[in-house]
Amino acid sequence: MTAGVRQQPRDAGSPRPRPGGRLGLVGWLTGLAVLAGVGYRLWLLGHAAPPTNSDEAAMGLAALHIARAEDFPVWFYGQQYMGPLEAYLAAPVFALAGGPSLLGLRLPTLALYVLFLLLAWRLTLRLTGDRWFGLLVVTLLALGSDRVVKNQLIAGGGYPEMNAVGMALAVLAVDLAAGRPGWRLTRWALCGFLAGLMVWVDPLVLPYVVALGAVLVGFCRRELRGAAGALLGAAAVLGAAPLLLDSVLTGSNPLNAVLAASGANASAGWADRLHGGLLLGPALGMGFCGPGRCATWQLWWALALPLLLALAAATAWRTLRQSAAAPAGPTASADPGGPADPAPRVVAAIWLALVLAAVGTLGAYTVSSSAGLTPVESSRYLSCLLISLPALLWPVWATARGGLRQPASDSRGVGPALAHPVALALLVATLGTAGHATWQAARTAPATRAAEARHTELVTTLRQLGVRHVRAGYWTCNRLTFATAEQVVCAVVDDALRPGFDRYPAYRREVDGAAAPVWVAPTGSPLAHTLDERLRTAPGSLNLVTIDGWRIYLPSA
Repeated sequence: MTAGVRQQPRDAGSPRPRPGGRLGLVGWLTGLAVLAGVGYRLWLLGHAAPPTNSDEAAMGLAALHIARAEDFPVWFYGQQYMGPLEAYLAAPVFALAGGPSLLGLRLPTLALYVLFLLLAWRLTLRLTGDRWFGLLVVTLLALGSDRVVKNQLIAGGGYPEMNAVGMALAVLAVDLAAGRPGWRLTRWALCGFLAGLMVWVDPLVLPYVVALGAVLVGFCRRELRGAAGALLGAAAVLGAAPLLLDSVLTGSNPLNAVLAASGANASAGWADRLHGGLLLGPALGMGFCGPGRCATWQLWWALALPLLLALAAATAWRTLRQSAAAPAGPTASADPGGPADPAPRVVAAIWLALVLAAVGTLGAYTVSSSAGLTPVESSRYLSCLLISLPALLWPVWATARGGLRQPASDSRGVGPALAHPVALALLVATLGTAGHATWQAARTAPATRAAEARHTELVTTLRQLGVRHVRAGYWTCNRLTFATAEQVVCAVVDDALRPGFDRYPAYRREVDGAAAPVWVAPTGSPLAHTLDERLRTAPGSLNLVTIDGWRIYLPSA
């Protein structure tokens, strides 16, 4: 596979679409792919899928407090890292809707996904000019395995916004490095603000911030010495202002909390880390596995990924060296009224930055203990790798398409001839595996809706019983409090009925001051077993109410 980083628009396919012009077949197909991706996720939201949890409910409770102007948290409740941006985005939705809901909490995350999809299409066209390749990228990102849609739709902190912001930074970097005229100071300010914002919200995207920032320094160092650099720095400080102010006022160091969350305080063997970080993690995190597990055949992507990274890096580096003497400014545009095409070395530098950021993300995850201890769940830390998907697939696409265009009589040896079908097979396998994982995820939606219906019945039953204060497990408490808009307040207990981890301590204080809190436990859970044992040893101490999936223990009068 020896295709260059960027073909000219006419060689790579259809020219760049002219604003207001006809969309053509590829334009309509791309629009349908976008609608399919959004429609699939709307269908999931209609089934209350992906399933919610108490962490997401904590974000919803923060949004409720913001909407009521009762609290304006700097951090996700119960920790000293990860800014609750999703809560601030959902708060206006709650205010307009007149109250909280799971759908209202997830509408902003859906909007962030749409933004990510459109920016990915925009970046692909700016760097390649190939609208058919843009269709391929959009189609892949429209698909969604269980892990991918969880990252994109669950308002659990950081993940839905990381990909949208990372892709926005890449598009801004292309325009700024290519010297695109107009609104340059605005672009610099937006670039700085988004970078600072993500330092506050979630540092997992920092490899992309650093790599793309290096491109900007390399191509725009003169401009950065003036007003652009000052504005960039000021906007970055503004974006990270909540973190900076909290660190100054409280003396806390968010980096310590991030390291603890990544498993720095735990221990995992290197064999487990390498297995989770390089085998399970990429296949799960990039959307090639079913819910909660990877079949052996789905792990092929983890084997292909290092080769794709190496190929993309080598291709970009070769183009960068070959065009070192070329000017960094824009070249002629394929569309007289549109933005200028980036110079080849700008394109190569952006591709290389996206590849290096992906390598940095993979490396940071692999060396963390989370990769070895909880690879299935912590594979969410690799969600940013989707930002690099166009860079990974472009050399493969160019090779496969070159083989389709090459006349049968044009033989260039066994190696190049074999590269074309291999590239085509790789693209087909990528689409097929991601499509199969999406189908597996969609099959779980009816069960998720049934589980949500059982939880709704629990809420209804508690209201009918006049229950105001509850003690329950961690994965029950915040979800119950959010579902009732704080009409029921819950304090966390462990399986031995001891106080557990309350993300919002005010709830524990209220429950501890109540006269007779009620116990709630999922049927068959260890907590339910403990409470059933209390009923057996002390008959009459609790009155049991059972509904589908839940057990409610009322204190005897």
